[in-house]
Amino acid sequence: MKKLLLLILCFMLGLLTACSSGESTSKENAGEEKEVTKELKDVSIMLDWYPNAVHSYLYVAQEKGYFEEEGLNVDIQFPANPTDPINLAAAGQITLGISYQPDVIIARANQDVKIKSVGAIVRSPLNRVVYLEESEIQSPKDLEGKTVGYPGIPLNESLINSMVKADGGNPDNVEMVDVGFELGSSIVSEKVDAVIGAYINHEVPVLKHEGYETRNLNPTEYGIPSYNELIAVTSDKTWEEEQNSIKAFWRAATKGYEFTAENPEEALNILLSNQDEANFPLVEEVEVQSLDILLPLMESDEGFGSQSKEQWEDTINWMKESGLIEKEPAVDDIFVNITE
Repeated sequence: MKKLLLLILCFMLGLLTACSSGESTSKENAGEEKEVTKELKDVSIMLDWYPNAVHSYLYVAQEKGYFEEEGLNVDIQFPANPTDPINLAAAGQITLGISYQPDVIIARANQDVKIKSVGAIVRSPLNRVVYLEESEIQSPKDLEGKTVGYPGIPLNESLINSMVKADGGNPDNVEMVDVGFELGSSIVSEKVDAVIGAYINHEVPVLKHEGYETRNLNPTEYGIPSYNELIAVTSDKTWEEEQNSIKAFWRAATKGYEFTAENPEEALNILLSNQDEANFPLVEEVEVQSLDILLPLMESDEGFGSQSKEQWEDTINWMKESGLIEKEPAVDDIFVNITE
C-alpha cells in the first residue's frame, strides 16, 4: 500500500509540473504573439509648414489610432526650408512630403526630379490677390497703374500676368515689388496696393483677427486652371518599394479627414494640442476660420486625395504657356490616383 501511495503521489506531482510548464510556455507564446502584433511599419511625412488647420486630419489620424490600425508608426516632421518636402522625398529620406502642385511640376519638368504626387489634399488654389476692403480694385484689370507685392516667387508673377490679360488689361502696367513674406503688413502700411501670395486660409483670417477687412481675387476666375494647392508627394523609387505602406497611410489619413469634416471643433482641439508653440503659435480664432475655408476645398466626390489626368494636363499646359517650365513632363509619371 505504501509503495502504491508513493507511486500515485509521484504521478500527481508529474502532472502538476507538466501543467505548470505548459501554462508558462503558453504565456510566453502569447507574449511573443503580442510583440509581433505591436510591430509597426515606420512612415514619415514632412509638412509644408508648421502645423496649422490644413494638417488637422493628420493629427486626428495619429491621435485616434488610425495609423496604428493600419500597422503604421507615423512620424510627422516640420521643414527647415520650403524646398525640404520635395528634396527629402526625392532623396528617400522621408516617405512623403506635402508640397504644391506647381512646384512639383517645375521640379519634374525643369530639374528631372523623380517625384510624383500620390494624393491631392487641397484641390483649389489658396493663393489670392488680396487688398484692403476700401480699395477701388474690383478686378485684375484694375491692377494697372498699381503696385502689387509678392514673395519673390515666379509663380506669382505668372498668375498676375495671366489674370490681368484674361481681364483685358496689360500686365506690363502692373508694378511688382518683392516684399518677401511681409504680405499682410505691406497692404496694411499701404506700401503696396495689393499682394499676391497671400493665402485665404492664413493671411486673410490673420488680418481680420488684427482688425483689417479685406477682399480678394480668385485666380481660377481669370484664366488660371484650378490647380491643387497642396499634394502629398513621394519619390518614384519609394512608391515602387513602399506602395502598400503609402496606401495604408492614405486609408488612415482619409479617416482622419472624414472625422475632421464631421467634428471640426474636436479636430482643431487635437491640432492645437500638437502646435509648435515655440516657433509658430496658433491663434484659435484664426484656425477656426481657416478650417472652415479649407474643408470644402479638400472634399471630392471621388474620395479624399483623388486626382485626374485632365486636371494635371490643364495645369501643365498653363505653366508651359506661362514660361514656368521648359518642357512638359509625362503626366503618367507625375501622379498616381491612390483612390482607384
